[in-house]
Amino acid sequence: MAANDIGIDLGTSTVVFYTEDKGVILKESTVIAVDTRNDTVLAIGNKAFEMTGRTPPHIQAVWPLDGGVISDYILTREIIKQLLVKATSSRMVKPRVCVCVPAAVTEVEADAVVEAVQSAGARQVFLIDEPIAAAIGAGLDIMRPIGNMVVDIGGGTTDIAVLSMGGKVQSTSIKIAGNNIDEAIVKHIRARYNLNIGPRMAERAKIEVGSCKSIGYSKECVIKGMNVITSLPQSITIYTEDLYEPIIEIAEQILDAMANVLERTPPELAGDVYEEGIILTGGGAMLNGFAEYLTKKTNVLVKVAENPQNCVAIGAGKAFALEGKLEAGFRDATSL
Repeated sequence: MAANDIGIDLGTSTVVFYTEDKGVILKESTVIAVDTRNDTVLAIGNKAFEMTGRTPPHIQAVWPLDGGVISDYILTREIIKQLLVKATSSRMVKPRVCVCVPAAVTEVEADAVVEAVQSAGARQVFLIDEPIAAAIGAGLDIMRPIGNMVVDIGGGTTDIAVLSMGGKVQSTSIKIAGNNIDEAIVKHIRARYNLNIGPRMAERAKIEVGSCKSIGYSKECVIKGMNVITSLPQSITIYTEDLYEPIIEIAEQILDAMANVLERTPPELAGDVYEEGIILTGGGAMLNGFAEYLTKKTNVLVKVAENPQNCVAIGAGKAFALEGKLEAGFRDATSL
């Protein structure tokens, strides 16, 4: 990997930049704040995230990716452009960039990613499937003739794949992931406590007290919002058990998708997965008790990768060294 090669995990919630020589060099929220009166960009990334839910009506915080793919090309290009300039400010040569895309991405969606990155200043753009990048970033040797299963749970998508000899044997990508847990918590709190909270508060509650364990684990936190009956500000204390129902609802959907991939996997490779275990990556992998829940339901040991939140970006960066060796899932998209 050359010094000016960059791996990018362009996620629905977070964008991560990685280089082999420096490691993770940028990690920012995939959000942009826009003044709608004159279409002026006010802030991007973490600065824009801090504005979420705290701006006057004419300032909007926009998440230009939905379900892991670009929904607003212009704003996505602006985010990538500003972050790429920030990441390469001291470099004379434009970088080669490898960007992760969901396993089930369409050609139209892939083209939008390539165009956005090229217009932001990359001299050459490669695309890599997220589960392959996640496996490489997790340290798996996917070139062996042995089945490895990776489940990458991001903000907008969960990508699941069984890999062998540098390629995908079976895979799927579902638009059920970390953000859906936050949305389920928002609905649950509103229905049970008549309290309207924002997604940021729901995410904080998920991180602080959320768990897939129904017993043996309990924490508490204070959440704040607006009472839907009185329309007045209110705070309440919630406990782990209060969030179990909405969390398990989403966890079961991810479990079903995993089971579907395993059912379609050839018996020999399925046997390898049983022996090798399943690797969890992405921010969703850090949910308390999730790996244990999946282990119990699948009867296969499920392990959380080291540094799960950055695995995809790390794998994208390391994929340059495997160029020409990967059977599929990594390609030079500049001329497509």
